[in-house]
Amino acid sequence: MQLLKSYYLKHNFPALNPLLVFLILCFVLFTLWSCAATDPPNRTQVNIPLLKKWHGDYPVSQLARLPAGQQDLAVGYINDTETFIPIWRTFMPKEILPAVDFNKNFIVFTRNITFYNQKAILTVRLESGTAEIIAMETLSSIPIEDRVAMAMALIPREGIRAIKSGDEIIEVVSQ
Repeated sequence: MQLLKSYYLKHNFPALNPLLVFLILCFVLFTLWSCAATDPPNRTQVNIPLLKKWHGDYPVSQLARLPAGQQDLAVGYINDTETFIPIWRTFMPKEILPAVDFNKNFIVFTRNITFYNQKAILTVRLESGTAEIIAMETLSSIPIEDRVAMAMALIPREGIRAIKSGDEIIEVVSQ
């Protein structure tokens, strides 16, 4: 019975064998292409040292003090003393202003944008000139009202051209 089916298919559908070979070849090539396209071999990630870090609450009424273009984002950076001083005085009013050499370093921050959750920066990874802040946060469904939780870290600026904020890329402006 099996021989009869095979004979019937070969004689009534002669294009079936080349079609099967073509489909299998397409499947193999697509599989190889997708594996090769997922991770380039020269991709390296480097952890950037955190020179100092802080976390606490920041008043919603003072978000306008954050750098222009970064006030609505979850992640950003502070690149100069004039911007840093008012932010620091609002963020940590009882703490002494830390000395920061903005020629060699700058400050990255992450904050809440949806719910109030405590935040802490764990590490900053650099890949192809783009830094990504890896942060930990508590989970809650407390709406943001008068304050957000924010974390800051002082990092070396060498090699950083941009910072990743979700799907957005923030270009780091040189001083």
